[in-house]
Amino acid sequence: VGETVFLSGQIPLDPSTMSLVEGDISTQITRVFDNLTAVCNAAGGTLQDIVKLNIFLTDLGHFATVNEIMAKYFEAPYPARAAIGVASLPKDAQVEMDGIMVMNSSI
Repeated sequence: VGETVFLSGQIPLDPSTMSLVEGDISTQITRVFDNLTAVCNAAGGTLQDIVKLNIFLTDLGHFATVNEIMAKYFEAPYPARAAIGVASLPKDAQVEMDGIMVMNSSI
């Protein structure tokens, strides 16, 4: 919509097989950020254009791990974000993220 791109939820799917990645929560979070990166790039932007990020976790105890990995992908100023605990996610993923990207933003 104009310069705003609404990013669909991304779970830790390997894009070559569309199967859930194997491994621990760190592996799943990293795959989600890689998937978000690919979606942003396909829309002509980068992760730095995300102004709002929603993080869905089946265990909110993993939020510190999200923060640690997120710091490798984003630079200040960081997007506004929400962490939401959920009972389950598609394909039994432990994490899903969606977001809003604004192209040419000055944040």
